[in-house]
Amino acid sequence: MSLAHAETLNLLWLLPVALLALLVLDRRKRRSLERCAHSRSLAGLAGEELRGRRFAKRVLLLTAAALLIFALAGPRWGTRYQEVRRKNADIVLLVDVSSSMLVEDAKPSRLEQAKREVLDLLRVLPGDRVGLVTFAGAPLLQCPLTLDYGALEILVQELPSDLPAIPGTDLGAAVELGLSSFDFAERGERFLVLLSDGEDNEGRGLEAARKAAAKGLKILACGVGDPLGGPVPSSTGTEPFKRDRKGNPVISRLEEENLRTIASVTGGAYVRSRPGKPGLEALYRQEVKSGLDLEVLRSGRTRVPEERFAVFVLAAIALLGLEGLLADRGAGGRADGRASR
Repeated sequence: MSLAHAETLNLLWLLPVALLALLVLDRRKRRSLERCAHSRSLAGLAGEELRGRRFAKRVLLLTAAALLIFALAGPRWGTRYQEVRRKNADIVLLVDVSSSMLVEDAKPSRLEQAKREVLDLLRVLPGDRVGLVTFAGAPLLQCPLTLDYGALEILVQELPSDLPAIPGTDLGAAVELGLSSFDFAERGERFLVLLSDGEDNEGRGLEAARKAAAKGLKILACGVGDPLGGPVPSSTGTEPFKRDRKGNPVISRLEEENLRTIASVTGGAYVRSRPGKPGLEALYRQEVKSGLDLEVLRSGRTRVPEERFAVFVLAAIALLGLEGLLADRGAGGRADGRASR
């Protein structure tokens, strides 16, 4: 047996208090009656006090209360099969891990800000399947579509585990790998969620977005960084920032217009990530869950615990009924002890 709400059993500590309150009330009632008549006259008028029955009534009352508290705790034993139908979406996250995502115009960096956006999103998902693709000069499928949000959180927190094997940023390749991650034989809504600073060295992002639109997918883009930009950190360790051929620091800027265009081509939407504000989470609620008729992605039978609280409720009702039938005094007679006619 298991309990759905075991903490409710803490209410059992109230039973000793209830017993003490009942004893005090019985004592006050007895004293009030004794003020009205002598004890012998009282027995004739109100009947002989049956202390054994009174004790039994109190036991029945407190036992019924204990059973009701146990029912509230949600006792379960045994299992049954239940039909499960879920209306959710499939989402593939495309996270930019190129060197420009290390720029610190978003604190502590663009990549860390993107990771926070993803983690915030995972904590509010109601059951959507989520996959993860990271990309720089080439994309990599980190995790196929899954409901294991815990494993996804670990993967996201560890990004990037090392420097990208291929430098640069290829948005088009990332979108195409995201497309290949879906099973189009299944019915349902599908979304690509792009987190990037918008740089596209290969210039294929818009073309890939049109392919996504042709397959009925929407791209939700979340821009990370600042349009004013910042210097790109160097990976060599000899200098703090990358420099161009003229010796000037390489400046990377948030390309909002590029991201906005890629999203709009698919009928999606764009939002800029800002610290302390619900960027990607708000976009998800607006575009995925609000007003969308999501198809059933899963149906089947699953074993669920059998609720047994009704057994304890019925037992408590029976005890309360029995308590009400018991009289704590015998039948009353005349004050002189003779039975009334």
